[in-house]
Amino acid sequence: MDLLSDAIAAVRIGRPTSNRLRAGDEWCYRFAPYEGAGFHVLLRGSGWLIGPGGSPVPLSAGDAVLVPHGGEHTLSSRPDGTGALPFEAAVADPAGRTEFLCGKYRLSRARRHPVLATLPEVLHIPARIGSHPELRAAIDLLGGELAANRPGSATVLAGLLDLLLVYLLRAWLAENPGPGWPEALRDPAIAAALEALHANPEAQWRSEDLASRVGLSRATLNRRFTTLTGYPPMAYLTWWRLTTAARLLRDTELPLPSIAAKVGYGSPFAFSHAFKREFGVAPGGYRLEPRREHPGSRRGPAPDQPAKLHRM
Repeated sequence: MDLLSDAIAAVRIGRPTSNRLRAGDEWCYRFAPYEGAGFHVLLRGSGWLIGPGGSPVPLSAGDAVLVPHGGEHTLSSRPDGTGALPFEAAVADPAGRTEFLCGKYRLSRARRHPVLATLPEVLHIPARIGSHPELRAAIDLLGGELAANRPGSATVLAGLLDLLLVYLLRAWLAENPGPGWPEALRDPAIAAALEALHANPEAQWRSEDLASRVGLSRATLNRRFTTLTGYPPMAYLTWWRLTTAARLLRDTELPLPSIAAKVGYGSPFAFSHAFKREFGVAPGGYRLEPRREHPGSRRGPAPDQPAKLHRM
């Protein structure tokens, strides 16, 4: 199992969208807050991103930006955002020397995995020769599809946008070996423990069984797992089981007993009790309103205050 894919699948609530725009010498566009993540790729020219914290970041051709928490931000030809127009009001300039891709992923905040919740407000991924070739290939393919109207384009675009999100996150995780989730995914034993829990959430795990599986003592596993993820292993398992159950309630018509069994609960009653404690609503009610934010839900360990911008 792939933790990053699981983390994305758990929060996806709609299809991504994207646009390709060419702009003239002077341009300034504002992106309002939204439930999801946004991305920008500068194909030609140069510009600035003014993030939620207000600090301008220079962008060059080939640079990519991910706004993982959907915060308000501005793209501009100058390092200030005064007079910004809503992006929806942008008018393309066919002769413009600046061209960029912009898009959105609809992601729920209610079920956000901590590997995503602890990301900074803005990830800036500069273009570097020979760096992250799979990301560059996805950008080239996406730009080409948006520039042409060819048969099957809708299917191709959906797949390329999914690839782009994964490659953007991979690029950031690969170049940020700091403490927390980036380190957890690099630690062979902790990564193996996470993989085991994600692959078989229905198994009747015990800490000693998981520790034996990854070659650590129980005490060492608990200490390292908790330090890096913010959860003891069994608490993380409970949280992941219920997060998985929320996705199954949203995306399938499986009856409650089947969902309970798939996430390791011996009875629908025990499952319903645990689910309501976590999300503040019974499973049946959650299924009727699958996209509502639930104030009672725990969204992963409380992160440190993220930096407003992270340059790579």
